[in-house]
Amino acid sequence: MNQTTTPTRPRATANAPAQDLRGSALLNDPVQNKGTAFTADERRRYGLEGLLPASVEGLDRQLERVMQHLDAKPSDLERYIYLIGLADRNETLFYRTLMSDPARFVPIVYDPTIADACLTFGHIYRRSRGMYITRDMKGRIAEVLRNWPSRDVRFICVSTGGRILGLGDIGANGMGIPIGKLQLYTACAAVPPDCMLPILLDIGTTNAPLRADPLYLGLRQPPPSDEELDALTDEFVTAVQEVFPGCCIHFEDWKGTDAIRMLKRYGEKVLCYNDDIQGTASVALAGLTTALQIIDKPLAEQRILLLGAGSAGIGIANLIVAAMQMKGISQETARGRVSMFDVDGLLEPSRTDLSADQKVYAHKAAPSNDLAATIAANLGRIGHMRASTAKMLFFVM
Repeated sequence: MNQTTTPTRPRATANAPAQDLRGSALLNDPVQNKGTAFTADERRRYGLEGLLPASVEGLDRQLERVMQHLDAKPSDLERYIYLIGLADRNETLFYRTLMSDPARFVPIVYDPTIADACLTFGHIYRRSRGMYITRDMKGRIAEVLRNWPSRDVRFICVSTGGRILGLGDIGANGMGIPIGKLQLYTACAAVPPDCMLPILLDIGTTNAPLRADPLYLGLRQPPPSDEELDALTDEFVTAVQEVFPGCCIHFEDWKGTDAIRMLKRYGEKVLCYNDDIQGTASVALAGLTTALQIIDKPLAEQRILLLGAGSAGIGIANLIVAAMQMKGISQETARGRVSMFDVDGLLEPSRTDLSADQKVYAHKAAPSNDLAATIAANLGRIGHMRASTAKMLFFVM
């Protein structure tokens, strides 16, 4: 990877921080700062004497203090704010905290607490983490990306904030998602944090109350047309290939139709994936496969009903269909065994609100807004089959 113009900032080794940082500059750098863990010799060599209390502490002792701070916080949102502040001061201690008890801390730095953090993002904002690419940067996105201090960026997590968790379109408030998702790369998979870049592609928001909030940090305008968004995203993807060659683009929490369109557009062209579509689908299929192994039933004979027909639901359906095809049945037959139910009811041909990706799962059936009745009707159909050909209905949320 080309690093001739702006090399990656060197990280501290076990014995010494980067040689170009000293004194308060070293303490203010979250990557190099070790706080009270600097030894007496390091304090002399790097101009830290007098800038730290006398005690020299190990990482575990520092963690003990962090835990006391966290235990004193009244809510998980306050714990989230504290932990993000810790990441801004001492990245090593931040990740040591997360990795000390993932079951406790992942739900704080990500789902479900991240939902509250995103809703209040402009109000709890302390310091920029990652980059914000806006519509008015069109024509010079590569130039803007070069402002990032490292060229050794291997993963970019990018969101428009168009469909964050169950919160809908929250625009620039969605930046908490790319930040948190990449922190999980490190905490759960040991990916070095300095080779990752969270990005918010700020295209505006449909959320009028957010646009009226004086502390909202994003563009105060509605999103562009699909054509304008596609052109902006094209330039962004091209700029990433130029500035960070070999980087994997992780699309996260885009509006459903945008997410599906972008995955189709770039999936075979650049190194990228969509976690909401492909990651969710992989986990769902893995769970379904394991369940079928336990009961010794073939996947290709199952009938599937999914609650939810957005980008994640369609991704799950498509992957299940592909897995069924690998077992020897046609795509048409496999699609016929997968049905979907969303907020407006069962997907069936009389509905006029379906996208092209949804229509392939709209099978001939009576309209229904009653999920329980739809399940019962499908189970009833199964019950009337001959015992030798009976199938199981899997209900996937």
